[in-house]
Amino acid sequence: MKVAAIDCGTNSVRLLVAEAGPDGGLVDLERRLILTRLGQGVDATGRFHPDALARTLDAFAEYAGVIRALGAERVRLVATSAARDASNRDEFFAGARELLGIDAEIISGDEEAALSFRGALTALPDVATPALVMDIGGGSTELVLGSGGATPRIDHGVSLDIGSVRVRERFLAGDPPSADQIAEASAYIDSLLDGSGVPFADVVTWIGVGGTATSLSAVNQRLPEYDRTKVHASTITRDDLAALTQRLLAASVAEVRELPSMHPKRADVICAGALIADRVGRRVSVDLTVSESDILDGIALGLLQA
Repeated sequence: MKVAAIDCGTNSVRLLVAEAGPDGGLVDLERRLILTRLGQGVDATGRFHPDALARTLDAFAEYAGVIRALGAERVRLVATSAARDASNRDEFFAGARELLGIDAEIISGDEEAALSFRGALTALPDVATPALVMDIGGGSTELVLGSGGATPRIDHGVSLDIGSVRVRERFLAGDPPSADQIAEASAYIDSLLDGSGVPFADVVTWIGVGGTATSLSAVNQRLPEYDRTKVHASTITRDDLAALTQRLLAASVAEVRELPSMHPKRADVICAGALIADRVGRRVSVDLTVSESDILDGIALGLLQA
């Protein structure tokens, strides 16, 4: 059976069409990503910007064609932080229903965290645990601590209102951001991390999933172009992460956009995402392992087992 998972986040809309492999894992048939910035201005206005909504619905239309062509039998669309916060989300729901023929689901931060954890641990089944999975999105960051194995167990999970788009729009207005802006952003991130209840001292393996972590890996490796095979299971030391964060915060958007592996539509927010990752890295005693498998994989696995 073929299934299709769509993850509509604050910064990107992603598609995975997959089927079950002989080992119980996933066999990818198609993966796509479109950066639509659905969360543009939502933190300030509480509403979807018309242009952002139009970009997102255009992505749904493209994905609907891919899903039909590949013959996916089950489809699930989940929407996360921005859709939870927008007062005009009925327009989003209506567009999704018309274009994809299914109802979008606005999932809780807890479910988002659980799906990300399942996806990451399925692709890295042999890592030492407890493992902390970090998913830095555009509007929120999920932190999940648990164990792997055939049935992953979550011991602690939290969704925090810090994401690359949210932090950039709220705190880091400069190009590049000023020292005072960075200090204010860092203090805010630290306050949420310190109040999260996550036992960072217990972390044996630290895994980063999602576009922020994978983009940071590609830049850290100085890849001439993005290559998911080189990003998956790669490691960023905490020292390298700290240095890369400072480099990105000191650069203009135009300079970041020139990095060979950087998606041009992520260039303005990657510094905020890096800052979040670095603040987490200051609380754990291990380096960051990057996984290409994340919430999309968790959604697809759930569809196959439904």
